[in-house]
Amino acid sequence: MRILIEAPKPGEEDTVIIKYHDIPTDLIDLLRNFKSSTGLLVGYKNNQTHKMSTTDIYYIDSVDNKTFAYCTKDVYELKEKLYEVEELNLKEFLRISKSTIVNIKKVEYIKPALAGRFEATLSNNEKVIVSRSYVKELKKAFGV
Repeated sequence: MRILIEAPKPGEEDTVIIKYHDIPTDLIDLLRNFKSSTGLLVGYKNNQTHKMSTTDIYYIDSVDNKTFAYCTKDVYELKEKLYEVEELNLKEFLRISKSTIVNIKKVEYIKPALAGRFEATLSNNEKVIVSRSYVKELKKAFGV
């Protein structure tokens, strides 16, 4: 096996290319951890590719088998499925329902809602519902 590391030319984007016949699962795990440690996700909007810092993302939602990241100014589509984003182990993100992962640092406050659920109000005044089965984890992350 050869390992090549090259600096990109001025103006070129940083790129990682892996050519491997049978990729071992530990290498896949290593790459996922590397990707999550960068604090960046790639989103798509209007046929353009955008790098997004995880600190700009309020929550990530899955609708009709598509995944969207709701950021400070825009909404971007992600190529990853929601469970794949969750597998990145982004430290500040927590699943709050079957279809939503929220950035804990963007949660201003939580309050009880109907049927054992909670409502989380984000710093942009958006409200997201926390399913009953995820309330315990949210309270734990919130220090309650």
